[in-house]
Amino acid sequence: MALPKVAVVNGSLRKDSFNKKLALAVAKLAAGKLELKLVDLSEVPLYNQDLEANYPAAVQRVKDEIAAADAVLFVTPEHNRSIPAALKNIIDWVSRPYGTSKWAGKPAAILGATPGQVGTAVAQDHLRSVLVAQGIALLGRPEVYFIYKDGVFDADHSVTDPAAKKILEGFVESFTGWVAKLTHTH
Repeated sequence: MALPKVAVVNGSLRKDSFNKKLALAVAKLAAGKLELKLVDLSEVPLYNQDLEANYPAAVQRVKDEIAAADAVLFVTPEHNRSIPAALKNIIDWVSRPYGTSKWAGKPAAILGATPGQVGTAVAQDHLRSVLVAQGIALLGRPEVYFIYKDGVFDADHSVTDPAAKKILEGFVESFTGWVAKLTHTH
């Protein structure tokens, strides 16, 4: 049986972002349970309703990737106590035009990493309210506010810190069960 496909939407566009490293580490931990694939947002223009009649190619590609996925993992940094513009932008694009949203009913979860002590708690709270309004079936727990430190992931995307590994393995187990329950893939 094929593994459930999970589109990973990372709100950071930075090539070596902490959140990309977190997403790649979670993908490695989920191997054999979920098939995680990072969605490239780097070429998606700012949402503009005037462009809905002729979707930009990058937007159509992302919409198609979300539509084809069984679930979505949102990985967000915290920018000015909220979610980054790239993340809100893609949520808007994929929900439009009205009545054609690819988000509705998708099982999803949120993770976030930052070197700050508050983790990404405020951004994740804001993101939750946006996602629930989209009709996404959001995993409520565990909440993971990952405090990134150099060396917590190695070059092969393995988690090197035992406490962090335990937390992320627990997240993967919960998310795998959530996806299975909502997609009937168990």
